[in-house]
Amino acid sequence: MVSNTFMFPRNAFLGFDHIFDELERVATGAKDSYPPHNVVKTSDTTYQVELAIAGFNDSHIDIEVKDHVLYIKGNREARRDQNEYVHKGISGRKFEKSFRLSEYTEVSGANLKDGILTVDLEVVLPEEKRPRKIKINNEDRNDSNSTKKPELLNEAS
Repeated sequence: MVSNTFMFPRNAFLGFDHIFDELERVATGAKDSYPPHNVVKTSDTTYQVELAIAGFNDSHIDIEVKDHVLYIKGNREARRDQNEYVHKGISGRKFEKSFRLSEYTEVSGANLKDGILTVDLEVVLPEEKRPRKIKINNEDRNDSNSTKKPELLNEAS
């Protein structure tokens, strides 16, 4: 049986509190399934987070990025329905979802259509972090006077 408490002894890891806090946040958030969501990889550098939020409109939704965490919050006033439901499966309760973003991931836009909120994400690597091709020189390796540095080629070249 797995305990609800965190399994690692924090006192054995000094200075890692932020990592343990993040792991606990992720573990707690994994249990929350409302609203249902998808994470879609649309290319090598782009993703979409889709949330099914029937009954919400853009004025009910707040999207914020802070400290590499994407927060999506939904809050709408309760409907004063006089209907007697036989089954009520569409929830309109408030919610908060958060997604940890990598260091170079940016939110590039959001769209709400047909009850699906789509948040577009893009990984934007700085030039110095992008892969580079190294040109192989065809010089004689026995030439001890050669101090030439290898030429770097940009992958786009």
